[in-house]
Amino acid sequence: MNTTLEYDIQVIKQEALQLVKNGVVNRQQPIYTICKYIPYRNWANFELELEKNEFLLRDRIIDLLNHECWENY
Repeated sequence: MNTTLEYDIQVIKQEALQLVKNGVVNRQQPIYTICKYIPYRNWANFELELEKNEFLLRDRIIDLLNHECWENY
């Protein structure tokens, strides 16, 4: 039984955004920091999708994030 997940770049970006919003990772950390939060069996697919979309593991997490809206209170 194969239980690995297929990751698409939008899912990766959403995952990164949630980790940043929850304060688990920092925007300035390298993308490979996220590997701690992805099941090991899925990491190869995760990494392959990043490469397909021209991201390197040493790139910063902020590169994955779409523009964010900042609200002034």
